[in-house]
Amino acid sequence: MRFCTTPLLFLLVALSCPAAAPGTSRPNILFLFADDQRADTIAAHGNPHIRTPNIDKLVRSGFSFRGNYCFGGNSGAVCVPSRAMLMSGKTWFHVDTASLKNTRLLPEVLGEQGYETFATGKWHNGQDSWLRAFQHGRSIMFGGMADHSKVPIRDLGPDGKLTPERTGEAFSSVLFADAAIQFLKGRSSGKPFFAYVAFTAPHDPRMPPPEFREAYYRQPPPLPRNFRPQLSYDNGMMNGGRDENLAPWPRTEGVIRDQLAEYYGMITHLDGQVGRIIAALRETGQFENTLIIYAADNGLAIGSHGLLGKQSVYEHSMKVPLIISGPGVPKGRSTHAFTYLLDLFPTLCDTLGIPTPAGLEGHSLRPIWEGQQARVRETVFLPFLDVQRSVRDERWKLICYPAIQHMELFDLRHDPNETASLIDNLSSAAIIQRLLTTMREWQARVGDTVPLPTGDTPTLAPNLAGKARVPDQWQPDWIVKKYFDPKAVANPPR
Repeated sequence: MRFCTTPLLFLLVALSCPAAAPGTSRPNILFLFADDQRADTIAAHGNPHIRTPNIDKLVRSGFSFRGNYCFGGNSGAVCVPSRAMLMSGKTWFHVDTASLKNTRLLPEVLGEQGYETFATGKWHNGQDSWLRAFQHGRSIMFGGMADHSKVPIRDLGPDGKLTPERTGEAFSSVLFADAAIQFLKGRSSGKPFFAYVAFTAPHDPRMPPPEFREAYYRQPPPLPRNFRPQLSYDNGMMNGGRDENLAPWPRTEGVIRDQLAEYYGMITHLDGQVGRIIAALRETGQFENTLIIYAADNGLAIGSHGLLGKQSVYEHSMKVPLIISGPGVPKGRSTHAFTYLLDLFPTLCDTLGIPTPAGLEGHSLRPIWEGQQARVRETVFLPFLDVQRSVRDERWKLICYPAIQHMELFDLRHDPNETASLIDNLSSAAIIQRLLTTMREWQARVGDTVPLPTGDTPTLAPNLAGKARVPDQWQPDWIVKKYFDPKAVANPPR
């Protein structure tokens, strides 16, 4: 169904959507969730240096939300609050992100409405909440990360209890795709299903199968346009965070090119598993009646601004993919309207025609793809711990660093890569004050009490050149040798 502009066509779209047809069977939901995938790593969204043929098909068959964000976070492990907000429909100010206690969860609500719920892959918010949310599960990883060839996993047994932990026998993306395919092909229930497939790729260790990284070594992606060896001020997360430990300071072009090649290899390998799952959906005859959602929990720097991780409020770390495809959703359309991952909970309730729980802080995105609204919010607020705050509108973005009394202002219309701060430009004063007012309004709305800077006196970042680094337990030997051996770093092996 094409994007509609007339009342008659609006009616036709509404009638084709399950929410508008009481008594008819509701669509299935296949939720494909990547881990640490930047928004700019999809070929069909304008990146000619990456191969994502199966995600590209979803772009062509669905609706892309190109202005989609994770709502910041209260942990350096941004995936914890991000997944909590996705499942609860609330900001991290109003949900226990570690346990998800005392809040209703999206799959829990769907189960109450007659859905068969299944999950595989990463769950980083406690076992009790998982058991409350899902009726079936296989190859579940409780925790944040693992060596992708040695994933610790558990299943949900027939007794309703989790089986003892075992080590997966396949690469993580294959392991989780296999579990999803087994569920799709083994179903006997006539109920609609909600299948949540939470990949751990492309989260580090960035260790794609050799052929996937070697292909990008031969044709390496270009450096980010906002690459720099080191951030010049202390953003509160540079010295001591695990993500920033994965390459030496200062960042060199050679190391970042190789890590980008490995990161892109992870995404291309993941894309192949997306294709396998969708092929199984077609084989079971459920494709035409399934809403497919593709998204990621947060982005990643990988050399942008001299950073490697997701612990910043720059676009590369907080902007994430969101594609929705399926019955009633226009094909090949997109929007740059501002959205959050936490909008998906009310969106699905609205689309399926089920009651939306009280207290959700997101908005339904259905009116956007139906053409009834151009946007659901005017600005985006990105709060991270107590060290970073950001607000942006369609053109301007203000970033505040309360702990060091520093601010940055970017004109995203002319500087989308956030490279030239205009904070000291005398003509920016009115813009800064307007955005500070907007930020305070957001703070009042969500209950954020962090004081904002009253001026701009940044603390210079320490010189981290030569800083001692110790690899974490999950990095495979070849990555340890390549990125932690001082001799190898100077001429990284492949």
